[in-house]
Amino acid sequence: MIDLRLARLIENHADELARGLVKKIRNSERTSDFRKLPESELEARVGEVYRHISDWLLTKTDSDIELRFTHVGEIRECEGISFTHLLWALTLTKEHLWGFLQREALVDRMVDLYGELQLLWLLDQFFDRAIYYTTIGYESARTRMAKAA
Repeated sequence: MIDLRLARLIENHADELARGLVKKIRNSERTSDFRKLPESELEARVGEVYRHISDWLLTKTDSDIELRFTHVGEIRECEGISFTHLLWALTLTKEHLWGFLQREALVDRMVDLYGELQLLWLLDQFFDRAIYYTTIGYESARTRMAKAA
């Protein structure tokens, strides 16, 4: 059984997590393209995923993830965010969340450990799919723009 305490912990700290992640993204040379976007927009988009992480992990389908992150990829390509900067931002998103969970989560019993491991596996799977579908959206937008030019 999945331990939802970690998901609730993420959701309860969504704004703090979003602010910390945006700071990392804006300060990294590997994601410097994101500096041209409003900080508030980045925080809102990241915060929305964090605020609803239990839904993303437990109720959303692969099609839901595809729809959302294909759109993200298309938007970022149209905004002129380089592909490498986009992928690094997604990697930072995953690492930032893992770091938070390592600092904040405590395991009380062996059953809790099993439930937490299941949740962590779902988080990993979610981010892998997000990266994949963001890539598809980015490439799709790039192809459309090239044909239009």
